[in-house]
Amino acid sequence: MLRNGAAGGGGPAAGGAAVPRPVRVWCDGCYDMVHYGHSNQLRQARAMGDYLIVGVHTDDDITLTIDGKDTYEEVKTAGRYRECKRTQGVSTTDLVGRMLLMTKAHHSNIDEDLDYRKHTDNFGKGPKGHSPWTGVSQFLQTSQKIIQFASGKEPQPGDTIIYVAGAFDLFHIGHVDFLEKVHQLAEKPYIIAGLHFDQEVNRYKGKNYPIMNIHERTLSVLACRVRVCRYVSEVVIGAPYAVTADLLDHFRVTLVCHGMTEVVPDKDGSDPYEEPKRRSIFQLVDSGSNLTTDLIVQRIIKNRLEFEARNQKKEAKELAVLEAMKRLEDEKH
Repeated sequence: MLRNGAAGGGGPAAGGAAVPRPVRVWCDGCYDMVHYGHSNQLRQARAMGDYLIVGVHTDDDITLTIDGKDTYEEVKTAGRYRECKRTQGVSTTDLVGRMLLMTKAHHSNIDEDLDYRKHTDNFGKGPKGHSPWTGVSQFLQTSQKIIQFASGKEPQPGDTIIYVAGAFDLFHIGHVDFLEKVHQLAEKPYIIAGLHFDQEVNRYKGKNYPIMNIHERTLSVLACRVRVCRYVSEVVIGAPYAVTADLLDHFRVTLVCHGMTEVVPDKDGSDPYEEPKRRSIFQLVDSGSNLTTDLIVQRIIKNRLEFEARNQKKEAKELAVLEAMKRLEDEKH
């Protein structure tokens, strides 16, 4: 994290008093399939200053040269470098691995199946994955993680309370576009997002969906308020699939919205939006985006072999860099 201008002063103001210079913060990364780990980094970076600039890398996001030289060496020497705390248990590499392995082990903390263990080395999670950048640790949800992203804002008089529900798996720009369109439906919107439990999502999506478990999807949607102008005010964790009268009355819902994707019937064959339709408060919203979670997964699967080779090469390079750094450190002593 580069904290530009942190130690600098501004020009004189009226009366001779110095005006503090705005702190302009720069952070960079690959940001492939942006997830709540990225959002947490940006949240921390934004808190370090007044203005945040984000740089997006090309396909090699390692922050060290092959000879072990730190590419941030110059700003570190100048005292203008800060680090954000890494969000444990999540990485793009791990998420891609879940898509490719087609298992459901990530839905809980149970032991992975044999197929998952057989292929983990390709995705930086196996016993051979020693790189601190590629490897990931087990995700552990805590109340503090939720508090970091939650708004704590209650509905106010005059707010239009809008309810949306779904999996919100691999939270992506298609979801953001949908929420933005929903947000534009009212002058004072208060959007509540209901997230279905993993078992429910797996019922209507099948295969190894959801790719992210309920805790991860919760943080992803909560992080929406950090990334995109606070479109989501509240999240219901483990929302019922059917939007019931009790749910509508409890949250005093004014409007229920759904995107243009297929609505799968409930277990008993009924329409999960039957009640809001009966109350004439149901509305379909076209996000204008054709990106879906299925499309992202299809891209990954199509390029599976290329990804595995790239990831193994990346891991080898990172381990080579670690070795070079160790040699340089030994030479100093």
